[in-house]
Amino acid sequence: MTRATPIYLIATLSLIAQLIAPLPAAAQAYDEPPAPTARDADPGIDHTALAAELPPEFRRTSVFYRTSYAPGTIIVNTADRFLYLIMGNNVALRYGIGVGRAGFQWGGVHVITRKAEWPDWRPPSEMIARQPYLPRFMAGGPGNPLGARALYIGTTEYRIHGTNAPETIGQAVSSGCFRLVNDDVIDLYSRVPVGTKVVVQHQ
Repeated sequence: MTRATPIYLIATLSLIAQLIAPLPAAAQAYDEPPAPTARDADPGIDHTALAAELPPEFRRTSVFYRTSYAPGTIIVNTADRFLYLIMGNNVALRYGIGVGRAGFQWGGVHVITRKAEWPDWRPPSEMIARQPYLPRFMAGGPGNPLGARALYIGTTEYRIHGTNAPETIGQAVSSGCFRLVNDDVIDLYSRVPVGTKVVVQHQ
């Protein structure tokens, strides 16, 4: 005859299982923010020659892209590390990008509110608080983290910009901005006016 397991023992085992079960990914806490997926170049360091080594999948190219968004719209896919400029007739220009690291990724719909060539860089106060060694100001130039061009997104602190570190394209390293190699951001800059819609898709 099979002996029944006492109810109090079942309850105890159930409680233990709940206590040792791992937290869901969305609920996990971190003692420190997750690290970037690659090392970023320091401000003032010019790695732009490494753009020649950009992997083929992240080079600018025309692709088939079906969407209901109007031609001229920018669509950023943070998971795939691509930016698309909609050209119409199911065609888009695809650019490889670097995106925000874990904890600094976001989604939404905005417009380009400003454009700048070889922009100066003034890290926002939140970034200075996290990285107090950063310069408070850096003039535009090849070693500037914003690279050759910048497209400012809405009223946010975020930009679509070039980079002094092309080796980070395809990686999650930034504080929420989207970076392209300088040749690509110059190309994109020439194609989009202020007022361009920017759709940031983040799952």
